[in-house]
Order: sequence, then C-alpha cells, then structure tokens
Amino acid sequence: MQLEIRPDPAEVGRARRWARSRLAGSGIGIDEPLAETLILLVSELVTNAVVHTGRPAVLRLSLPGVEVESATVRLEVADRSGRAPVPRCVDGDATGGRGLALVDGLADRWGWSPEGTGKSIWCELDRCERPRKAMESYGIDASAYEGLAFEAV
Repeated sequence: MQLEIRPDPAEVGRARRWARSRLAGSGIGIDEPLAETLILLVSELVTNAVVHTGRPAVLRLSLPGVEVESATVRLEVADRSGRAPVPRCVDGDATGGRGLALVDGLADRWGWSPEGTGKSIWCELDRCERPRKAMESYGIDASAYEGLAFEAV
C-alpha cells in the first residue's frame, strides 16, 4: 500500500494518520511499541523527503496481513531527488538534523537505493510478540526475569 506525498510539511501529519489507519487489520495494535516506533519513523522519513527535496514523494508500507507472533514491517519513502541521504552530526542545541540517526537507532535495518531519477529510503522493524523466544534464541534464561518490570533509562 502506498500514499502520494506532496512537498508540503503538512503532509507529515497526514502520513502519520494514514499509517496509523493501516495498522487496523494487520495484527499490530496501535498501542504496541512497534506501532509507536513505526509512526515515529514515518514522521522522520516523510519529513526528510519533504524538507530536504522539496519534491513529491511516495510512502510505502508493508504490514503483515494477519495476526502473527513475528513479522517484518517495511517502510519506504521514495522521492524524486537523486541526492543520497547524508546523516549529519549536530550539536546538542540544534533543533533538527537527527532524523537518520533516529532511523538508525530505532529500525532493525535501514538503507537506501536509487529508484528511477530519485531514491528510496527504507527501514524494517521486526515484530516479536514473544520476548521469551527472542531471549532464548540468544541463550538467555527468560524465566529468571518473570514478573519483573524494566524501565529504559
């Protein structure tokens, strides 16, 4: 599924609403951490396309079709600029310039490729409903963590 994006900053909000509406029926709950991360990544990639190219773009989203324990969600934003994305180093007072760093930190994988006269920037998020299985795949005894709550700091 895809959404045409106009070169207008107001399109970022529309893209978020569109992506949220597509989660229904995918098996991914809107309050799931994966959904929240996906919406943030939509914001970052669409903002980059709108702000840095000033040209129309296309948002593509690939979601699982049924409720599954694990799946990969793929998000792509294709624009009509042939300029490669360049992660920037910004100081602590800067109000922008951290979009690709966020994508790098939140996505399980990301990259970009030429597409026609432009490019496509993509990222993927892996869904694992059962942290126990994920922990065990790394050799961690998940039963030692039963009933404990953790806070990210």
